[in-house]
Amino acid sequence: MSQFVSSFFKETTKPLTSGRRPWSVFLDLTLLNIPFSIHDTTTRITQNVLHFSVNYSIILLIILSLSILNHPLVLIALFITLIAWLSLYFSREEPLWFLGYQVSDWMVLVVLFVVDFLVVIWGGVFQNVVVGGGIAVVLMLLHAALRSTDDLVADDIETSPYANLLSDDDGDYNAPPTGGL
Repeated sequence: MSQFVSSFFKETTKPLTSGRRPWSVFLDLTLLNIPFSIHDTTTRITQNVLHFSVNYSIILLIILSLSILNHPLVLIALFITLIAWLSLYFSREEPLWFLGYQVSDWMVLVVLFVVDFLVVIWGGVFQNVVVGGGIAVVLMLLHAALRSTDDLVADDIETSPYANLLSDDDGDYNAPPTGGL
């Protein structure tokens, strides 16, 4: 049984953790500087949020967990809903069937949000979650705006499944056909 649970969690979280960037790259203080313009700021925020989305999600979860740390029952209930999110929404590849009916991803999303909202209301930690979420969003936007994105382009090209299409290599497959018809 424990081996089944262990393999389930490994398989469930594999797609989520594969998008996590190294913390040394995320927290590199040498890449922090003030943007030149509003356009530069919005571009940085967009690129950093897309590139570091898993890291930002981890930070959000940590801050939200700390904001409700003095409510252990709510923390346990939300951990159970996190497992439901991982198994029913994020890692599921085949359709979900319930009582002979196929359940859409949209319905799963709505039900999980409603369950999370009810747990937060039941536990009386709505204000804690709003304040913790606000602090997390401010910290993430501050990091995303101040972190330079110059190093991200090359990193994204290297890890892209389309890297061979984006390369400047002039291999034989790019050569124009020779000869006539």
